[in-house]
Amino acid sequence: MNAQRLLRTIDLVSYGSGKAFAWLIMALTFVVSLEVFKRYILNAPTAWIFDFNSMLYGTLFMMCGAYTLAQAGHVRADFVYIYMKPRGQAALDLILYFLFFIPCMIGLIYAGGGFAADSWRIGEHSTVTAEGPPVYHFKTVIPIAGALVMLQGLAEIARCVVCLRTGAWPPRLEDVEEIDVIDTQLGHSQYVDEESRRAAMEGAKAIDEAARHRSVMEEGVVHERAIKDDEPKT
Repeated sequence: MNAQRLLRTIDLVSYGSGKAFAWLIMALTFVVSLEVFKRYILNAPTAWIFDFNSMLYGTLFMMCGAYTLAQAGHVRADFVYIYMKPRGQAALDLILYFLFFIPCMIGLIYAGGGFAADSWRIGEHSTVTAEGPPVYHFKTVIPIAGALVMLQGLAEIARCVVCLRTGAWPPRLEDVEEIDVIDTQLGHSQYVDEESRRAAMEGAKAIDEAARHRSVMEEGVVHERAIKDDEPKT
C-alpha cells in the first residue's frame, strides 16, 4: 500500500507539472498571433520575438516530459512490445531503464545544471538577434525537467518490479481521453438511455482498438517492405 501511495504521489507531481506548463501553449499562441499582427499589419516586428518563442516552446516541450512518461506516451517499438506478456514487458522496460534511461537522465541533469550555473554567472543573453533576451532562466529549465523525468522514471522502474512480482501492471492515474469525453457527454444527456449509451461506448472502444491494431499492422508492413528493399536483387 505504501508503495502504491508513493507511485501515486510521483504521478501526481508529473501530472501537475505537465498540465501546469501545458498552458504555455496558450501564451505561445497569443505571442505568435500578436507578432503576426505587428509584423504584417503594423509593419513593426519585434527583434527578440524569435528567441522568446523558442523559450516558450522549449519550456513546454521539456516540462511535459515527465507527464508523457507517466502516461506511457513516449515512443516505443509497439509492434513487438504489445505481444509480450506483462512480465516480459516489465523485464524489457527494466533493462532499458538501467541501460539507457538512467545514464541519459543523470547526464542531462549534470550537464544541464552546469549550463544553467554558467549562464546565471555571466548573465547570458541570446546571440541569435541583436537585442537578444536573457537565457539563464530558460537554461534552468533543463536540469529541472531532467529531475522531474528522472523522478517519474524511478516510479516506472518500481512499476516494473511490481509487475515482475505480481504478473500485472500496477494502476496508473486516469486522465481525460476521447472515450471518457463521450461517456461524460452521454451520461449528462436526458435524451440517451442506458442501453444507447452502452452501445455508443462499446462502439467508441471498438474504433479505438481497431485504430491501434491497424497502426501496429501498418508498422509491420512498412518494416517488411524495408527488409525486402534491402535484399540484394538476383
